[in-house]
Amino acid sequence: MQKKDLGIIGMSVMGKNLCLNLERNGYFVSIFNRSFEKSKKIVIENPKKNIFCFDNLKEFIFSIEKPRKIFLMIKSGIATDQIINNIVSYLEKDDIIIDLGNSFYKDTIRREKHLETLNIKFIGAGISGGEMGALLGPSIMPGCKKHVYNLVKSIFLNISAKYRGSPCVDYIGPNGSGHYLKMVHNGIEYGDMQIISEAYFILKNLLKIDNKKISDIFDKWNKGELNSYLIEITKKILLKRDKNGMYLLDLISDVARNKGTGKWVCQNALDLEAPLSLITESVLYRYISSLQDERNKASKILYGPKGLHIINNKTNFIEDLRRSLYFSKIISYAQGFSQLYLISIKNKWNLNYENIAKIFRSGCIIRAKFLNNIVNAYKKNKDLKNLLLDEYFSEVLCKYQNSLRNIISISVNSGLSIPAFCSAISYYDSYRSKKLSSNLIQAQRDFFGSHGYERIDSLGTFHTIWI
Repeated sequence: MQKKDLGIIGMSVMGKNLCLNLERNGYFVSIFNRSFEKSKKIVIENPKKNIFCFDNLKEFIFSIEKPRKIFLMIKSGIATDQIINNIVSYLEKDDIIIDLGNSFYKDTIRREKHLETLNIKFIGAGISGGEMGALLGPSIMPGCKKHVYNLVKSIFLNISAKYRGSPCVDYIGPNGSGHYLKMVHNGIEYGDMQIISEAYFILKNLLKIDNKKISDIFDKWNKGELNSYLIEITKKILLKRDKNGMYLLDLISDVARNKGTGKWVCQNALDLEAPLSLITESVLYRYISSLQDERNKASKILYGPKGLHIINNKTNFIEDLRRSLYFSKIISYAQGFSQLYLISIKNKWNLNYENIAKIFRSGCIIRAKFLNNIVNAYKKNKDLKNLLLDEYFSEVLCKYQNSLRNIISISVNSGLSIPAFCSAISYYDSYRSKKLSSNLIQAQRDFFGSHGYERIDSLGTFHTIWI
């Protein structure tokens, strides 16, 4: 029997679509799933394709050409450890396991160290693009030893998304860096989705615009500097009707779910002491959305403003909202890339932020036109600590900040919840402030805890007997 080029374990929608992507690009693919019926169905649905299913894990492993390349497309966490433990006894020296799940980056580091003792190579690769990305070409973020990446580089180049012919994959760095980058990608995604939803909420509830007109507004925005995948799908979501002719969006519960990567990136921000405020606010908003029963009760006893602010010039207001959305989008990406800068220094990963921005330009969920501006920013300064210090972004933020202040003022006075917009301007004002209110915090800490403080007129650490 002819040996297959590679194997995939996990035939959910993502695994199935990745399998079809690989086969379309000329690879003979062995597949295995805990439920054999699911694997068998894929083969039946795709006759004459070079896809081969197995109901026995050993036979699946032995069907693959050495050194074996085995992709894991399964749920992260315990399930990943279990499947690795199940297959290692069949693997041989220099075989490669490639984890494409949303694994926590510290788990990836641990797994690589363990497998290295068994002479088995390991790649932790972030992958983004959803179901269609897996099928047509995702953005891929591999973290591993460089020579291991080179062993599968051609496969990644072939199956990845392309931006004007350039593959949206690049070597990220050692051990857990690929999965860490995917985690930050998802954090930026949380922020991006939240600010878009706040813009929609303002148009819907403050301006009282119907879904069709809101879709038209998003369509117009998508033709300019806000051009992105998330804006593109939003304008389509707004138009979708159910079988009764009702706008589907209006019938969807406002309880937002999450799978954990947003929480991970916020927890790590605290560990790094990184001010990931907008993204964290976006995660917290999903948590408060889950308090549906409490919100229903509170809505009957907690009052806000008596009425909505009257907008006299809707055209100007909508332009302010567009600018606010772009302003906040810049803040979200800036916070994510700033955190990458901090973790790269801490772990000595030597991340290439220009290349990271390049692989986000197609295939992934946060792909957007203005990523080219991020590429240019890091091309000019590869050690840029924060995108807010780049000339292009600083000019946009200075120009658009009054628009966001106007939107926030009107929305808050109308009782609308817009936490990410508020967080964006707060971060901007804090970051640009030569002097903050923290001197009082230092005095308070010294008062009750004798923690000491520094002075602006003398060197050293001081303590005062305040009473």
